Amino acid sequence: MRDHDIVVYGATGFVGVLVAEYLAAHAPAGTRIALAGRSADRLAAVRDRLGVDWPVIVADAHDTDRLAAMAASTRVVATTAGPYAKYGRTLAHACAAAGTDYADLTGEVLFARRSIDENDELARSTGARIVHSCGFDSIPSDLGVHVLHRRVAADGAGELTDTTLVVTRLRGGFSGGTIDSLRHQLDAVRKDRDLRRIAASPYSLSPDRSAEPDLGRQEDLVTLRGPEVDPALRGNLAPFVMAPYNTRVVRRSNALRQFAYGRSFRYREATSVGTSPLSPVIAAGTKTGLVALAAGLSMPPTRFVLDRLLPKPGEGPDEETRRTGHFTMDIFTRTTTGARYTARFRAKGDPGYAATALMFGEAALALAVDRDSLPPSGGGVLTPATALGDVLVDRLRAAGVEITSRILSDPSGKK
Repeated sequence: MRDHDIVVYGATGFVGVLVAEYLAAHAPAGTRIALAGRSADRLAAVRDRLGVDWPVIVADAHDTDRLAAMAASTRVVATTAGPYAKYGRTLAHACAAAGTDYADLTGEVLFARRSIDENDELARSTGARIVHSCGFDSIPSDLGVHVLHRRVAADGAGELTDTTLVVTRLRGGFSGGTIDSLRHQLDAVRKDRDLRRIAASPYSLSPDRSAEPDLGRQEDLVTLRGPEVDPALRGNLAPFVMAPYNTRVVRRSNALRQFAYGRSFRYREATSVGTSPLSPVIAAGTKTGLVALAAGLSMPPTRFVLDRLLPKPGEGPDEETRRTGHFTMDIFTRTTTGARYTARFRAKGDPGYAATALMFGEAALALAVDRDSLPPSGGGVLTPATALGDVLVDRLRAAGVEITSRILSDPSGKK
């Protein structure tokens, strides 16, 4: 019998406090939750602010012994302490070794790849579910395609082929933590050619690159016209900033499921910029801007300036912005039978903060409370779809998130 059901690590950070608040309000009675981080005083302050009697655990991110003891004391560790390449490796490994389920919010390709290499086999042997990317990265993408696949399979409409997620609405603040993660990854790839190659590969998170089908070039940052995605979609599409990470997570889900989505499954992400005459210019400018941001953060002179303009780690939007934010993602696919389907993932609250706290909190509860109902993974380094699947879909729907799917057309006329 372990002492805790969930340990929230990084509980004094901006997102950590939001996750703790969510669990305090929504965890079932009797759920044993602890707060963990580096400072006992700051943890106690969070506990007092929440009005709970949860225990606190002091453990530095690089203290192997304390992290091992913490992992062994709980069924689930939910960590918000990033960048994960800097603060997450020791903890993820401790959980894999202890047979403890682990969830985080990473959007870092290199960290996720290293975790797979270091922890997958070990976690399989202990039964631990190591589940990366349980927030805005990458639950809407991963579960959205999961739901789409389930609908197509239930209809007997073949397999998924060309599939595109389109961010049709988004309102929210900028994340200092996301920017900091980007800085760390750019630093790593600048110094190491092999890491650059891994980061650039569309199959960098694949369990076995040699088993992946040859689908040609798959770009991360795409500009498209709406009808290229689906005849009903109007306007122009710009690159989605998180596509370079989310696409790799979704491809890993397909591979972990023995290519259940399809051997011809191609996946990309973009964001709508409307139908105005200027929308093609906006789309192209967005792509140029994202490339320029990465280049600017990679070079010391421009990075010096950008570091003073961009949000800092630990900074986030105010309460009103978090409350009034929202996002809608629509996923379009064609199947091998020629049918067209779409799925929608829509949530209220700032995507990177309020909505992420909800998604992450429900993911942690799914691991802690619903373990017997989860997909029979056998442990390992998993994705939200392969680790949590329909259990998390049902939880999110019950929490007010819209997750739907429907058919758009069927050439056979059977649907």
